[in-house]
Amino acid sequence: MSSREHPLFTIKNDCQDCYKCVRECPVKAIKIEDNSAQIVPELCVACGKCYKVCPVRAKQDRDDVTRAKNMLKSGEKVYVSLAPSWVAEFENVTKEQLLTAIKELGFAGVSETALGAEEVSAHLAQFLAKQKKGLFLSTACPSFVEYIDKYMPDLTPNLTPVLSPVLSHCKLMRERLGNDIKIVFVGPCIAKKFEADRNPDLLSLSISFRDLRRWFREKGIDYHNIKPEKGIDFIYKRAEEGRYYPIEGGMIETIRPYGGVDHVYMAQLTGLENIQRELERIRGDMPEMPVFMECLACEGGCVNGPCTRNLKSGFEKRVKVLEDVKTSKKTGHRKGETNITKKYDKDPVENNTYTEEQIKKVLNMLGKYTLEDEINCNACGYDNCRNFAKAILDGKAEIDMCVSHIKQQAQRKANALLKCIPSPIVIVNANLSIMEYNDYFVQAFWNEEEHGDIYDKNNLIGANLRDFVSFTNLFSASLELGEDVKRENAHHQDKVYDVMVFNIEKKQVVGGVMQDVTKVEIKREKIAEKAKEVIEKNLATVQQIACTLGEHMAETEVLLRSIAKDYAADDYDKPNVTIRNKRD
Repeated sequence: MSSREHPLFTIKNDCQDCYKCVRECPVKAIKIEDNSAQIVPELCVACGKCYKVCPVRAKQDRDDVTRAKNMLKSGEKVYVSLAPSWVAEFENVTKEQLLTAIKELGFAGVSETALGAEEVSAHLAQFLAKQKKGLFLSTACPSFVEYIDKYMPDLTPNLTPVLSPVLSHCKLMRERLGNDIKIVFVGPCIAKKFEADRNPDLLSLSISFRDLRRWFREKGIDYHNIKPEKGIDFIYKRAEEGRYYPIEGGMIETIRPYGGVDHVYMAQLTGLENIQRELERIRGDMPEMPVFMECLACEGGCVNGPCTRNLKSGFEKRVKVLEDVKTSKKTGHRKGETNITKKYDKDPVENNTYTEEQIKKVLNMLGKYTLEDEINCNACGYDNCRNFAKAILDGKAEIDMCVSHIKQQAQRKANALLKCIPSPIVIVNANLSIMEYNDYFVQAFWNEEEHGDIYDKNNLIGANLRDFVSFTNLFSASLELGEDVKRENAHHQDKVYDVMVFNIEKKQVVGGVMQDVTKVEIKREKIAEKAKEVIEKNLATVQQIACTLGEHMAETEVLLRSIAKDYAADDYDKPNVTIRNKRD
């Protein structure tokens, strides 16, 4: 199965390499490939945890809306199986408004998935009433069933032998409306796409509440203000206690009223992490009494599914569902209208095994040589360093995912640079406390008489920079402005420095490189003094020349004016003479 055929996939160019999906994935079905977190279809249970936590929406669910549109265009009769959690999702919208809006899209009608839930409860009650001992696991959640088949296949026989509510509902609809109809499930779940892919004879497609909203927007349907179609309602019949199913413990709530199940201990587990932990504890020690466990992959139930948009608390959603439930005398007395039995098959994930030598080799590559080095920080997404090493051997993880390894590498590089650069370097925090420095800094600024009684020359970490240099105002300015600061000719005692202060963590940590330019400046000052002497001498000479030249120019000007005047007087006495210019 390609990544795009799977219910979940990654948009590679959008992935920010944050490993949040790796940390949150309960089955570690994520492979880091080319610095992108890709979903491994064979390992994924489509719980949608990665979809919910991805900060840049790089994780996406498969879009089946186009396929649904094509079904409607084909002229076939297409019906919607609507999840009962819709009441917690579409606030301030009446049932009649939502049904009218869905029919505006072209669907032939809408029926409640909760009807299938009631069918499941009726069959389960009959099944459990006959059991004497053992563990029995619910099959309402396709993500949970997928998890058991892949990761706890020894418990697959403990799955109760009935279809899920949505598949049971599809079977009911086809028996009453004809097997040639198409059915599209609409709800909060991504894993329902698994059920559609594997049971196309029952469920044609699955789309989410998010998909439905987007479809409404594309068609310009305002479901909040739409005028309801007169007399519109769910087709076939209204569901009652089946509407409990989307909340934690809702399934048990529908089974308890049936007679004959009083001897069965019932408990609920939600959230795959919680399910993993509890089932691990009891899988090797099966109970001596019948125990039914309602298990849902999403914490709190389907009302908190990955494709829900309502951000209200789980409690508020639960109340909304409970308010919508209407029971009758039929509750606890249903016989079941159709055959929904199903046998579940194991589909175990093969786990690779590695020798201690192989694991140690990878740990050594990460700079972990002793047990103390294995800090198990979980930053890579794996719960301990050894599991991370196994993931590297599996080809699912990369060495650079280890934060402590990267930090050690960065520290080593920084230390090498500090030692190699032949200038004083110091790194300080916002309080101007020294965090890092090199030997050149000590050589340049340590004064035994001034500092010897206060600090240890071999360890200046934590010392105040103000006690060593006189130009700390440059560091303070850089910290306050959050910008780099450069200053030439900063004086400290009898030395002159060119100082560059740069931000490492804006307004929190800055570093300073100080280049001793004292000798250069002394030479420059001497040259400047010599130049000044030469300029002053030349200036005196120039002034003298100018003065002398000025006197000569004045005498010349008087003489020329006199000659011009006399010449002009002779010309005016001879009117027939033409005055020509030199070109004539």
